[in-house]
Amino acid sequence: MQNTMSNTNIYDDSKKKILIVDDEPSIRDLLVFNLEKEGYNTVTAGDGEEAVSLALSQNPDLILLDVMLPKADGLTVCKRVRQVLGKTPIIMLSAKGEEIDKILGLEIGADDYMTKPFSVRELIARVKANLRKVDQTDQDLTSSSNKGNKIVVGTLKLDLDKFEVEARGQKVNDLTRREFEVLRYLAQKPGQVVTREDLLEKVWGYEYYGDIRTVDVTIRRIREKIEKNTANPKILITKRGVGYYIESK
Repeated sequence: MQNTMSNTNIYDDSKKKILIVDDEPSIRDLLVFNLEKEGYNTVTAGDGEEAVSLALSQNPDLILLDVMLPKADGLTVCKRVRQVLGKTPIIMLSAKGEEIDKILGLEIGADDYMTKPFSVRELIARVKANLRKVDQTDQDLTSSSNKGNKIVVGTLKLDLDKFEVEARGQKVNDLTRREFEVLRYLAQKPGQVVTREDLLEKVWGYEYYGDIRTVDVTIRRIREKIEKNTANPKILITKRGVGYYIESK
């Protein structure tokens, strides 16, 4: 049974578009109802293959992605979508609550992870926070356009106009929007230790929502892309028990 609720409404191109991927019609209907009530357009998919097809053809502003799906699971979908839509926020949804499942979802490119059953109010808060951060980043990049806006800290270089990063003289590929935002925030405070809670609030846009473990996993993903030796990082440093900072030397 396919959900057709969003197809019966008048489509408004000015609204943000959210792709909802879940094989349970009742959950799709619940999310469609609540998200459209909040003023979003919605598109739905009931399996992994349909999810990839719609993600690439519809270019949604955000994706809500269940892990357990027929035809292709959510982790596979996330990886395939990330290759093309590198900066689109993805919030994974799953009945699995173990820490290892959350970490795996984040490591393959999800921006956030929520465990079923979830609070609709919290989910909407996270959707809004993710979209707000995307808009803020886009506005920042637009306002800095053609101004040669760059940040250089030690061997790390960020080009805010081009959304590009170099580390140790090498261009860094396949950074997600969230990873870029983390680097930018830390690079704006060279040598200054930033707590996980501060990163969660300032970069993810969460206050009391969110899991600080999300920050740790994102930092680890960034290190895999910018450090020569992740076991002995020279750029993105951990201050044990406190947080992280960018080495300014």
